[in-house]
Amino acid sequence: MVERITAREFQAAPGVEDWRVVGDGACAFFRTGSFTASAVFVAAVSELPGINDQPPDLDIRAGGVTVRLITYTADYFGMSRHDVELARQISAAAREQGATADPSAVQSVLVVPGALAVPAVMPFWEAVLGYEPRRDSPTEDLVDPNNRGPAFWLEKMKEPRKDGGGAIHIAVWVPHDQAPARVAAALAAGGRMVRDEFAPAWWTLADAAGNEADIATIQHRD
Repeated sequence: MVERITAREFQAAPGVEDWRVVGDGACAFFRTGSFTASAVFVAAVSELPGINDQPPDLDIRAGGVTVRLITYTADYFGMSRHDVELARQISAAAREQGATADPSAVQSVLVVPGALAVPAVMPFWEAVLGYEPRRDSPTEDLVDPNNRGPAFWLEKMKEPRKDGGGAIHIAVWVPHDQAPARVAAALAAGGRMVRDEFAPAWWTLADAAGNEADIATIQHRD
């Protein structure tokens, strides 16, 4: 049985200092210095006890390894006590391999198409992406069955855009302590603030052409 916990409870647990909870689970980035070192670290993770019961998602690069933990069942998509224990074990393996955690490198991206009637457009996105409905929220969320691409959340629009078209923007999930700097960098790069009344949960910014992006955190979401 899954022992569910909130993102706040995960982050407050001892031994998970390397990890940050973003939109799609607890993530950590471990710097290794070479592709070979990254592969050796992943091999060490693969030998952890019970790793196949709920395996993490790993992205191997020459400079390091990104690890994502999330409990995904028929009615739940979030953090669990199991994720805490596994995070501790993975961090221990990283230390043994000489890999160092860099929380500032953690982020995830969510794509958000908007529509007046979500059911009318959801089959299109499912088909064009090869995605599947997320099991706990099948009427609004789509996920990559191979855990490669960003998740899609289809947002119901309150009114049509002035040009009559749809709307699509992205949400960039970052650790909450990195969000102000990311917002400042976007503004300095020519962006403008669209709305910030929901900060620090999210800030909505736009580029010079009006394309929007949210800088999002888990703050005030529990």
